[in-house]
Amino acid sequence: MPARIADLAARVFPRGIPRASDQSGLYVGRATDDIVEASTRLLDLLGQPEEAELLGPLVIDEILIRLLRRSIGPSVAQIGVSKSGIHRIARAIGWIREHVAQPITVEEMAASVEMQASSFHQRFKAVTTMSPLQYQKALRLQEARRLMLFQNVDATQACHRGGDLSPSQFSREYSRFFGNSPTKDIATLRDDELGNGRS
Repeated sequence: MPARIADLAARVFPRGIPRASDQSGLYVGRATDDIVEASTRLLDLLGQPEEAELLGPLVIDEILIRLLRRSIGPSVAQIGVSKSGIHRIARAIGWIREHVAQPITVEEMAASVEMQASSFHQRFKAVTTMSPLQYQKALRLQEARRLMLFQNVDATQACHRGGDLSPSQFSREYSRFFGNSPTKDIATLRDDELGNGRS
């Protein structure tokens, strides 16, 4: 992703990336209709693996270009600048995603981007507003949800494939994160999908 952002940023800012006013990795603002529409198309592709492989990268590029062209564009572009702190954290996030089901430590995460654990933890939280382990847990829960929703994996299997939580701990963490137990949450999402399909 950082390399892709660097390529797109070079096109959006052909005269050089303007100075970013903020080095945070989290921004809150009103989404424009075009970004919402592109994001909806990307979510729709999740249930269509073959279409997603072909069209997903194009939709992601569209979303990135639209973000780069907004006021936060210079900050988004920093993800693609190899020497920036945001770029290192983006690389670490990619590494964490690749090892989402493995028991990895903060020290290993930091080592993946050649940083000391203490400074990595501080920088990671400044960019994402979460600690590295909190972020890892969120990724695992989202992956478990994806497996249950799109691959019909039951909660026990999703728990084991999503990390090292016990089934009871997984259920508690899932409920805290998504607001409902795994079984009820997936049933609600499927009912919503069926309802949207009928309308």
